Amino acid sequence: MGIKKNFLYSSVLTTAGYIFPLITFPYVSRVLGVANIGICNFVDCIIGYFVLFSMLGIQNTGIREIARCQGNKAELSRAFYNIIGLNVMLVALFGTLLVISIQVVPQFAEYKTLMYIGVGKLIVAFAMIDWLYRGLEDFRYITIRSIAIRCLYVVAVFVFIRKPDDYPIYFGLTVATEGLNALVNCIHARKYLDPPHLPSADRKISYFSFIISHLARRPKYLKSSLTLGSYSLLTSMYTSFNIAFLGFVTNTTEVGLYTTATKLHHIAIGFLLAFTGVMLPRMSNLMSEGKTQEFREKIRVSFSMLVYFSFPLIILGAVFAPEIIAIISGPGYEKAAIPLTIIMPLVFIIGFEQILVVQILMAQKKDGIVLRNAIIGATVGLTANLLLVKSMGCVGSALVWVASEVSVMIAALIAAKGYFPLPEATRKTLKNILYAIPAVAACIAIRQFDPVPIRAMILAAVFVAAYYGCLHLFVIKDKNILSLLTHNS
Repeated sequence: MGIKKNFLYSSVLTTAGYIFPLITFPYVSRVLGVANIGICNFVDCIIGYFVLFSMLGIQNTGIREIARCQGNKAELSRAFYNIIGLNVMLVALFGTLLVISIQVVPQFAEYKTLMYIGVGKLIVAFAMIDWLYRGLEDFRYITIRSIAIRCLYVVAVFVFIRKPDDYPIYFGLTVATEGLNALVNCIHARKYLDPPHLPSADRKISYFSFIISHLARRPKYLKSSLTLGSYSLLTSMYTSFNIAFLGFVTNTTEVGLYTTATKLHHIAIGFLLAFTGVMLPRMSNLMSEGKTQEFREKIRVSFSMLVYFSFPLIILGAVFAPEIIAIISGPGYEKAAIPLTIIMPLVFIIGFEQILVVQILMAQKKDGIVLRNAIIGATVGLTANLLLVKSMGCVGSALVWVASEVSVMIAALIAAKGYFPLPEATRKTLKNILYAIPAVAACIAIRQFDPVPIRAMILAAVFVAAYYGCLHLFVIKDKNILSLLTHNS
């Protein structure tokens, strides 16, 4: 399947991943309240850390290794079982540590019910195996499965969430959704894999029995998973760690404000990360086949996509941050507008960083450089957290995130400069910053003169879309965008 179709499916999946929360979040935020939303997000952040440790770079390692085995079912099956075996060992280890932590850490024991629900999330995480389907570029299956299950989740939220005390049910529904995804994934995986065999027995056994027997053998890909897992862990020091640290040094209300702002920001950046996810297996294949020129061309296409989509989103999100927060979350969340405005430039910054790290450095297996960049970002993030968050709350967390991502982007750019067209990209970025000035002025004018927020946002969105469409069609004339839209590559 070509990049264009994969990007289409991935974009649909990403859109669904944020459209469905936009359906439920206004209802949930009003029913549960900012403090209970903050509790759920605080607990989810803690559980997310244990999941992160248990995954230990499995996602990126799995995508890369499965992509290299396409067309060889036996080799693909061996790679899959080695990776899943490593994952099971880690889940067992960190699941045990999580249960112990719930008993001994006071902040965890306070929310014991939610924490134990989160144990289920940790257990099912290894069975998600989306890395198998992404490595195989089966984005059609991922999209159909995810949308179907999310529909069930939306119905369940409106049926079961009725009052503020229902926040444990709300958290449980999110865990149940992941469990159902994992179950369907494991059933569907048989289409691509040979049935597992024990090396010492000439007979078929169940997947579960094979994985258990596999734990006695040293798993492959440990070095790669450790390196990329460390990268994910260090990256979390300036993303999800912000939420945990904010909860420890301030209160759950500040957590609720910050996570509301970041949730809306993730909607904007989701499309760009969808494209990056599609490109990783394709770029890995190009490098393994020695197609350096085509590799560089794909990088140019990715950057063109980033510039084309990120600037309109940044403009609209920053100018209309108060209105967006008011419409989506309702009363009590007004202070979330400031962190949302601060983090909107991350749409471009993170998108650029993902091109450099995922499409260039990871595709070339430069895992050591990727880890070094993450160390830089984590150092900046940890230092900034200690300096800013206690006194500035959710605004400080937003500033920490921006500072950390900028430092990682700069480090990655230095490392990837041999494959990235820096002069061309710099000129394109500076031009688009200048081109953005009239769009910003027009959006501010629309916001000032139209008293109806929703209508003003719609008018501004239509104007910005038309402005950037004409700009790229008649002024910039970016061939990479036209090539992506007209050719299935």
